[in-house]
Amino acid sequence: MTYLSTKDRLLKPALTGLAAVMLLLGTSGLASAACMKDRGNLDVRYCDDNGDLVADTPTDKSKWLDPDTLVFSYTPVEDPSVYENVFTEFMDYMTKKTGKKVKWYGADSYAAQVEAMRSGRLHVAGISTGPTVFGVNLAGYVPIAIMGKHDGRFGYRLQLITHKSTDIKKVTDMKGRKVAHVTPSSNSGNQAPRALFKSMGVTPDVDYKVTYSGKHDNSIMGVANKDYDVAPVASSVLDRMHDKGIVNKKDLRIIWQSKLFPTTSYGFVHNLKPELQKQITDAFLTFDWKGTALHKEFGKKSDRFIPITFKEHWTDIRTIQETNGTKYSQESLAGLKVKKKKKKKKK
Repeated sequence: MTYLSTKDRLLKPALTGLAAVMLLLGTSGLASAACMKDRGNLDVRYCDDNGDLVADTPTDKSKWLDPDTLVFSYTPVEDPSVYENVFTEFMDYMTKKTGKKVKWYGADSYAAQVEAMRSGRLHVAGISTGPTVFGVNLAGYVPIAIMGKHDGRFGYRLQLITHKSTDIKKVTDMKGRKVAHVTPSSNSGNQAPRALFKSMGVTPDVDYKVTYSGKHDNSIMGVANKDYDVAPVASSVLDRMHDKGIVNKKDLRIIWQSKLFPTTSYGFVHNLKPELQKQITDAFLTFDWKGTALHKEFGKKSDRFIPITFKEHWTDIRTIQETNGTKYSQESLAGLKVKKKKKKKKK
């Protein structure tokens, strides 16, 4: 697998994120939905009259989507082409369950993935932990499943890593160092560190300057190659990269780790035809992982998709984002403020 230089890794997410934001802004001027109850944090296009915190299926049947081809996407954690092969058997199974063709969409940023669903170009997806909340509120995303074990166990930890050669041994040693966060919307790569590190004596953007790497694998490779001194990352990504031989955990030091968080959620856009929603849900919850590429890739941590609800299982993530004062807008999702600063320098 080829990895970009530090400069290129920082530039590519910035450009793709900005492009996604511009597309999002171009779709934001649609009429507000007429709702019976408070829609909470949902965009004005959506209602939550049943109180489950996700967008309701439209009552007007003319607004239901029933596409001939379903577009599926997995969170842009690593090389999208690799994960297309991992999910091929599951996409074939979804075809059998729904009678629809299923096409892969390899999103290269969280913002692009959410924009694709908001604009109607993405129907079913696996969205990373923090961006799940943005997907729900901005794109009408409805999470229904998560990877887990037969006994209901699931989750990953935020791990704070450094290279073993550094003198960084505890959280406060990060002060004044080069620290890579992932993206503004990432839970373990940004939102959770901002909410949790303060209680441990370190405030991001005050005690150290935050640099965004764009993806968890970029942060991990950056620490392994000593481009960054420290990085908060998802333990699940670090485990997979170690298992593939991309990095060696023996070269790294875990300074601190959090309690368990929910992993990538799986679900669909709210305005799919109800019958199709049920078929997709059934595809996730009845898919047999044995002998599949999914089991080979994720089998050490999970062996099936298990049912979840956004209201119950994303409580801690919503609390973290609320603590950080997160605004569910296109701008905060893609970190547009960073790009605005760059534009000012050019003038």
